[in-house]
Amino acid sequence: MKKIATQTCLAFLTALGLMWGGGIARAEFQGQTLSDVVAVSFLPGWRLDNGNHMAAIRIDLAPGWKTYWRAPGEGGVPTVIHLDETAAVRDVTIHWPRPDVFVINGMRSIGYKDSVILPLEFSLGATGEIAIAGRVDMGVCLDVCIPITLDLSGHLAVTRQRNAAIAAALADRPLSAAEAGAGIARCQLTPVSDGLRVSVTIVMPATGDLETVVIEHRDPGMWVSDTMTRRDGASVSATADIVPPHHGAFALNRRDLRFSVIGSRMAVEVEGCQG
Repeated sequence: MKKIATQTCLAFLTALGLMWGGGIARAEFQGQTLSDVVAVSFLPGWRLDNGNHMAAIRIDLAPGWKTYWRAPGEGGVPTVIHLDETAAVRDVTIHWPRPDVFVINGMRSIGYKDSVILPLEFSLGATGEIAIAGRVDMGVCLDVCIPITLDLSGHLAVTRQRNAAIAAALADRPLSAAEAGAGIARCQLTPVSDGLRVSVTIVMPATGDLETVVIEHRDPGMWVSDTMTRRDGASVSATADIVPPHHGAFALNRRDLRFSVIGSRMAVEVEGCQG
């Protein structure tokens, strides 16, 4: 079984089994069972012209509960997929819709409330109907964040009929820098005791209230701190520390960074930065 981090990948399910994660107490759900808190369903999707398959999962949450984006923030729980090995699927890419930013008990998290559809694009190594199995480790949060494990299994059927709900979720993605009319990201790197500090400034149209800059590294093993975002006229600025697993100096390729500016009206993603 291979482990797939959702910075790039996610698996899907048609039939869902729910299990308690290790050490989770029923009391943490405030008298609710897990099935009262979260329900996950499969949207079968369609076969694309390039031979890939577009499907999705829909996550429905009880009032007040939340789940997480690909970069959940220090107050969130990362989502990791364990997909059974199969030659029929070469790769799976999740197309993340625009997330919201939450502050719970003074900690920031990034994700979704109420319900969200996560489109999944499968790169296939076979034709015809394809069966997939595995599990997804994710988090749900009310006052505290709770890890849960969901078993997954299902089939990718051959059909060309588009699903309107998946198409709407695809349309609700963050904009590229070119689409938003944003400028390039300019960053300064400063060594710190256990890694590097990245300070970035981007010419960026207003994205709405409570703008938040999220800095990500292409390698999911790199820890990136939350940022403090500042708007100064036409630009936004932010600073974060990046710490490698060995906690020390390392060479950083600026092209491995991604900067997401999330506001109440839209989100914008800028790939890489210049010195």
